[in-house]
Order: sequence, then C-alpha cells, then structure tokens
Amino acid sequence: MAPDRRVVGGPRILVSNDDGITAPGIAVLERIAHAMSDDVWVVAPESEQSGAAHSLTINEPLRLRKVTERRFAVHGTPTDCVMLAIHHLLRGEKRPDLILSGVNSGANLGEDVTYSGTVAAAIEGALLGIRSIAFSQVSELNGPLQWETAARHGPDVIRKITAIEWPPGVLMNVNFPPIAPEKVTGIEATLQGQRDTGDLLIDQRTDVRGIPYFWIGFRQQVGTPAADTDFAAIARGAVSVTPLRINLSDAETRDRLGAILR
Repeated sequence: MAPDRRVVGGPRILVSNDDGITAPGIAVLERIAHAMSDDVWVVAPESEQSGAAHSLTINEPLRLRKVTERRFAVHGTPTDCVMLAIHHLLRGEKRPDLILSGVNSGANLGEDVTYSGTVAAAIEGALLGIRSIAFSQVSELNGPLQWETAARHGPDVIRKITAIEWPPGVLMNVNFPPIAPEKVTGIEATLQGQRDTGDLLIDQRTDVRGIPYFWIGFRQQVGTPAADTDFAAIARGAVSVTPLRINLSDAETRDRLGAILR
C-alpha cells in the first residue's frame, strides 16, 4: 500500500464509500487522503451498500456510530452518509473542499454508474457544490484485487484532475485497471461506455427447500468498445477518468420535441 505520510494542513476532505466502513478499499482511500491533508473526515455505511445507487433512507431512522475521532459509520446508504456529514456532523463548520468515494471493490464502468453507491456518494457531493471523485479498482474474474494500483496512482490522479476547474453539477469517475501499478500505461480522459447487451447475467439456482432464487451480474467481456470510452482505457491498461454530468436532459431531443409539441 501507499506509505502513510500524513501532512499538516491541507484541504478538508470527506471520505465515503459503498462497501462499508471496514472495507479494504476505504482504508486505501483514507491513506491517500491523509497524505494530502490532516483534515480528513470519514463517514461510510455500517455495512455493504453495493448497488444502492443514489437512494435515500426515508422509511426508517438512521443510526450514526462514532468509530474514532472524525470517523463515523451510518446504518444507511452512501447518499445518507454524505448528507449526514454535511448537514449534521459539519453543520456550522467549514464544508469539505473535496469528497472522495471508494475505493470500490470492482469496476464502475459504463452503465454501472447508474447502479453504483460509490458514484452516488460523489453525485451527492456534486449536488451540494463540492468537487467529488468516485474511485473503483477493476478486478479480473476470480482474481485478486490490485489495491496497490489504486494506492500508487490515486494521489497523482487527484492532483491532476483537481488542477482544473469543473463546471457545476460535474463529478469524476475514476477506474484503475486490474494490473500491477508498474504496468499502468497512463491516465486517460474518457467517455462513459456501454456494455454489450449480452453481458447481463441472470444466474438461477435452487435453495435447499427447492425454491428458486437468482443472482444478477455481468460477464467480464465487453466486445470491442469505442476507443474513447472507459472500457477501452481499462483494456489498454490505463487509469480511466470520466467526467459525469448529473443533469440527464438530452438537449437535442428536447429541441426536436419542441418543434412538434406546440
């Protein structure tokens, strides 16, 4: 892992994730954050919330547990965590300068971003006007996660992408390739790709009582993705950085609709 070099001063950083407060990926991201600043807050789900997307807990109370100083666990979603951090724990204080979410165990490529709790924490940060970055470590099927790749390249990625201004409502989605850190070919600015339609996998099984149940997943291969997409960058062994816009409106289709809806 990256050396635990803590600095004095620096930006206020909020760290969250969707894999839970004890996940190995958040430990990697905390080390990266502490190498940038001594003002680091961690607010993450008490348990895994993968696939929670940008959901809120509204039908039951939220429980907040103080783990250590500036480190908290929430019985809720990643979005709940960011909301509690900004509107409760840091209410009346300086807001974070940067929100870092992850490092997710597995990819958040293509349409994964619409399901991802990791990306959702960054979405909530962007909605609040805070620069936010989601991080994921891509893995090979049944292979070990290359956490050292995220640890080694994460600080450089953060320095480079925070050196530019971002428009309001934009967040960054970063994916690290499933290779050793010294084999990474570079850092590429990418567009969100799309999986082949045959990638969805519904795995039907039967429990001990003879009742069927299902697992939903994706196959590893994506065919031949467009060269400027996140899938293609990962296939080339590069770190993929995809700017995502929260506003989902399609201006071109709106204009065509406007010509007939009068």
